Amino acid sequence: MTLTELRYIVAVARERHFGRAADACFVSQPTLSVAIRKLEEELKTQIFERTNTEVAMTSLGALIVDQAQRVLEEANSLKHLAQHGQDPLSGPLRLGAIYTIAPYLLPSLVRVAREQLPNVPLFLEENFTVRLLEMLRQGALDCVVIAEPFPSTGLNQIDLYDEPFLVAVPKGHSWEDRKSIPHRELKEQNTLLLGTGHCFRDHVLGVCPELNRLGSGSTIGEQRSFEGSSLETIRQMVASGIGISVMPRTSASDVASPDQLIRYIPFEEPVPTRRVCLVWRKNFPRSAAMTKLAEVIRQCALPGVNYIG
Repeated sequence: MTLTELRYIVAVARERHFGRAADACFVSQPTLSVAIRKLEEELKTQIFERTNTEVAMTSLGALIVDQAQRVLEEANSLKHLAQHGQDPLSGPLRLGAIYTIAPYLLPSLVRVAREQLPNVPLFLEENFTVRLLEMLRQGALDCVVIAEPFPSTGLNQIDLYDEPFLVAVPKGHSWEDRKSIPHRELKEQNTLLLGTGHCFRDHVLGVCPELNRLGSGSTIGEQRSFEGSSLETIRQMVASGIGISVMPRTSASDVASPDQLIRYIPFEEPVPTRRVCLVWRKNFPRSAAMTKLAEVIRQCALPGVNYIG
């Protein structure tokens, strides 16, 4: 049994497909398949049930994969300890961030980190919260920047900032001169939402649950709530007059500009917010690097957020 074989079974369990797992591990599919067969023979048990259309774990296989993931985490921690134990502020960090944070935080973070953490190159990943946490637990990432709530078992976190939400309306909209918007009025408009999988979508539905009951789709004029794949897509749809939306404050850097095609209006009190956190595994040996990274993030001067600590 080798760590490589354990990586293979974890990849297959994640991808539910031998070909995609092989691509993720940068090996050929026959190489991966032979290695997994060898491991199954060594353990004298079947880890995966294979059909022409899908790959599923057996009940015992699920336990084996779970244990394999823990072994890989410990092996990764051992490697980090050996490489960076004497100086936690030296060596690369693999940082993930969700799609609705990354475009607005990472450019500033990279610039500030080059000055404050010159010996810590950052390798960056954008993805959904669920996927980032999966990669974090598997050791593919060292830390992630995500928004609460999230399952925190086995994880440490530093709260970074609270970010208020704004209502985005097109220029010329009947709301454009209002000072604030009650959240209950969102249901009266064609409201553009992010697609399923984005945690910010869940935040918006938490502010106005009625939007979820209105349904979602992409046929303009048939439904009163629509989905977009990114905040930038939604921003362009708002600017085109298709509807209104809710945006995190950092995505609206030009709030005060009179020439823009979008007006950003605060919510009435209590203003909805999201709490953004830096998260890492409890057994990650470079906790000093996490503390310093949190300090660097707080130096990024993100517009409109309330820093914590």
